[in-house]
Amino acid sequence: MKIGVLSVQGAVTEHLKMLGQCGVEALSVRDKSSLSQVAGLIIPGGESTTIGKLIEEAGLTEIIKKRSKEGILAVFGTCAGMILMAKKITDGSNGQPNLGLMDIKVKRNAFGRQRESFETELQFDSFEKPLTGVFIRAPIIEEAGSGVTVLAKVEEGIVGARQANLLTTSFHPELTGDLRVHEYFIAICREL
Repeated sequence: MKIGVLSVQGAVTEHLKMLGQCGVEALSVRDKSSLSQVAGLIIPGGESTTIGKLIEEAGLTEIIKKRSKEGILAVFGTCAGMILMAKKITDGSNGQPNLGLMDIKVKRNAFGRQRESFETELQFDSFEKPLTGVFIRAPIIEEAGSGVTVLAKVEEGIVGARQANLLTTSFHPELTGDLRVHEYFIAICREL
């Protein structure tokens, strides 16, 4: 099984490394050919507007939407990836590109600017031990639809969620060395 990391901008190397440590074949996805080879796709943190424009230019937007809606591609968005996956963005820029895959309403930069970045311990789904969430100019889920399972919360709101073959986090699990969230996503890919 191959799992791809959208490699147009953001924390690409870190996700590829984590997937390798989990024992799966990791592939950089930059075009239709590489996208067609993967069972799962990670959309990393970075700048959501830039990533959205770059995947449109590469002709990947409609393919990601189609394959994920058909249930043959699992998608995991971290930080900017969460924004791109949301059906609604409350404070998005005019004409902001997004995939609109997940029934969530997201607020960008919900915790403030870069200098307000922080780490906190949080409970994720049914993990026995809490994990460290690294939040960098992070979004937050303000509302989740009925088909969305909340996986992690902080005082300000929802920071992790799943809807069928879709997974998203406000935080950056690729920056901690803790493989559990990536393993969780790999398990979703194996369910397809």
